[in-house]
Amino acid sequence: MSADRPSPGRLPLGQVEHWVFDLDNTLYPASCDLFSQIDWRMTAFIGEVLGLPPEEARPLQKALFRKYGYTLRGLMLEHGVPPTEFLEYVHDIDYAPVPASAQLARALKALPGEKLIFTNGTVRHAEKVLERLGLDGFRGIFDIVAAGYTPKPDPVPYDLFVKRHGIDPRRSAMVEDIARNLVPAAALGMTTVWVAGSPDWAKAGVGDGVAGDHIHHVTDDLPGWLEAAALQG
Repeated sequence: MSADRPSPGRLPLGQVEHWVFDLDNTLYPASCDLFSQIDWRMTAFIGEVLGLPPEEARPLQKALFRKYGYTLRGLMLEHGVPPTEFLEYVHDIDYAPVPASAQLARALKALPGEKLIFTNGTVRHAEKVLERLGLDGFRGIFDIVAAGYTPKPDPVPYDLFVKRHGIDPRRSAMVEDIARNLVPAAALGMTTVWVAGSPDWAKAGVGDGVAGDHIHHVTDDLPGWLEAAALQG
């Protein structure tokens, strides 16, 4: 599935100079279910640190996520949890489910413009995922640490990302699986690509899959879509 919507000011794909990719459930398919390991590691961490049984830790984790948009943010603000300890714990997972993707590697290599990663995870986590995927060629990885532990979709890390890497948002495209994370990107002038196929909570604000002026392109086949985009270069 792929779709395009007319949007005033949307940059033609052949003119994109900076491609900004989310990591989890974007560069690898949500179907490999890697993120569920992280999800349950969060529950286990909360249980250990706060002394809660799983049946209490799980609802607390979800409540913090709904309130702050990022479980760690809630733990830092409400419980004074050290962020590095949390991040190291939740990313201690088995990366074997992430499949290598020769097609994605070829598509990225053929795609004109530089490539960067903008993730709510860590650089170390991103590097492990990229190794499994067989991908390289990214100019930089902007992670939650670089963002000052303020996650997407808060506008602050988007501004930090743009300044850190010196990109022009109006000459950039952002690729994400969480629809609401594309709102600040579109507000900055980026062309946006929503990767469908993630859990229902990632679809908030999308409706029929193409609703909302912040979504310019939709696909559930990122390698194939990027191959087509490369031909427009």
